[in-house]
Amino acid sequence: MESSGLEGKVLEMFEVGPCESAYQMGFLIGQRFSNLIRSRLARDLILQDQLLPFAQTPQAQPLLKALADNNKKKFPSYWDELIGTAEGSGVPVLNIILINFRKEIVPFLPKNKLISNAESPDDCSDVLIVSDSMAMVAHNEDANVALVGHTYLIEGMLSNELSFIAYTYAGELPSCAFGFNSHGLAFTLNSVPPIEDEIVAGGIGRNFISRDLLEASGIDDAVTRIRSSEASVGHSYNLIDIRTRKILNVETASMNRISLREVGATPFFRANMYLHLPVQQVQDDNSISRQRRALVLPKTSKNEFLSLLGDMADAKYPIYMTGPILYTLCTAVIDLDEQTFSILEGNPKKGEASHVFTMSSKESKMP
Repeated sequence: MESSGLEGKVLEMFEVGPCESAYQMGFLIGQRFSNLIRSRLARDLILQDQLLPFAQTPQAQPLLKALADNNKKKFPSYWDELIGTAEGSGVPVLNIILINFRKEIVPFLPKNKLISNAESPDDCSDVLIVSDSMAMVAHNEDANVALVGHTYLIEGMLSNELSFIAYTYAGELPSCAFGFNSHGLAFTLNSVPPIEDEIVAGGIGRNFISRDLLEASGIDDAVTRIRSSEASVGHSYNLIDIRTRKILNVETASMNRISLREVGATPFFRANMYLHLPVQQVQDDNSISRQRRALVLPKTSKNEFLSLLGDMADAKYPIYMTGPILYTLCTAVIDLDEQTFSILEGNPKKGEASHVFTMSSKESKMP
């Protein structure tokens, strides 16, 4: 991929809170990252070529109204945070709504108008293990190339003394990717592609559910929040609890369908397919290819996990992506025994962390 001049940018962290209101928190984030949010909106071809034109059509109105009404009703404070982000950054609220609900809108775009890359999933790869000798998650955050250089870290402090750190896409709620909080709970996310018949129009958005997980008091509370979420589309959540040394993979679909799998001593690799919840899904060759490749690679040590996530042997569908459409933005590594949360930029094989946070206490440190 040609350098956009954005890859070399340091991932910035913004400490915000405690705030008087959720709106104020969103407003301060929007204000702080206004340039990055504007730049992301301008480069986001799915937004510009698909979502904005669709939003002007009569058939879009009932869907957008249902998404707004239902999410505002279930999560009023996160809705206020979203509106605050739009107004703080000085961009139209509609644009912020559309990028936050992209996953819930794209399946309903008129098929004849669909440009191929609107359908391309956000791919992420995870490898997880809990054995006697190691307990860790390593996660590649893959996204559309428009997002390169358009992410930041939010360190949010809430009035109830909870704090969280969330990797955030510019203009979206923290976090549609990964994060952790001061209760020792962390998560990483993988999108999954149910077919259209499996999707409930106007349900709760994934960005709202994962924002809610940042406030979970532990793994059981996180599962409860996911169970009651009434998701429109569905998702895969890797829940990590350092206090209990436990990792759960949770797959969800609309109509409150949910399947839990506890991660054990056998390394568990997942890309972007449902693996244990019976849901009809879109055939994703990229995901199938990564799943196959991971089967044959060794997975017995931290270094082998990182080598797997840095693997580029399959030219068409590499695990570590460098464009032209999908790009691995960074790799997150959560070590439950060291109680560290690290972010690696560049190929994880080289293993260079740009940020290392201690999860055991409220303090976080940078190398």
